[in-house]
Amino acid sequence: MNTSARHSARLLWSALRALLVLTVVTGVVYPLAVWGVGQAAFHRQANGSEVTAGGRVVGSELIGQNFTTGKDFAPDPRWFQPRPSAADAGNGAGPYDPTYTSASNLAATSKVLTDLVKERKKDVAAFNHVPQSQVPDDAVQASGSGLDPDISPAYAALQTARVARANGLPTAKVAKLVKEHTDGRQLGFLGGPTVNVLELNVALERLAG
Repeated sequence: MNTSARHSARLLWSALRALLVLTVVTGVVYPLAVWGVGQAAFHRQANGSEVTAGGRVVGSELIGQNFTTGKDFAPDPRWFQPRPSAADAGNGAGPYDPTYTSASNLAATSKVLTDLVKERKKDVAAFNHVPQSQVPDDAVQASGSGLDPDISPAYAALQTARVARANGLPTAKVAKLVKEHTDGRQLGFLGGPTVNVLELNVALERLAG
């Protein structure tokens, strides 16, 4: 074998060894290490931040969902409602389809969006028996992902009387529940206070018995 062939063979063997080592390190060791740290230090988050009720998983605190009567996705008055969602693949799953995260992609100047927001404001006001002037922005505007699990404390407060009435509970008790499930700004200064709708409704179910 001449010098050039031996040199090429050594390079090829070096490349194969590097491929083998990197495959083991990045394809086996690193993923297992990340998985192990996640399971040991952040078990709940690593497994989807699941929310349980009655011994069964009812969703994730990271993904919003519908709370409807089951008839054409009509909102159920017994539950706090999330903000609108454009994540609807049109396959019968309705809004908040976790397989179809999406925004409406309508521009702020779109007449379609303007009319949609007006219609939503009218519906939210009628559903909660309040004037349209009291309806907060997040009650009529969908999020960028379409799967936002949180609403503003203002929207939660707007729904309190209706939820209390539908469940036969004192309004003060439901308002206290909302306050207990209101989270502050992230890191103390990012964004605004939020209320996780799923966690609030799970607590409401316990309160209503």
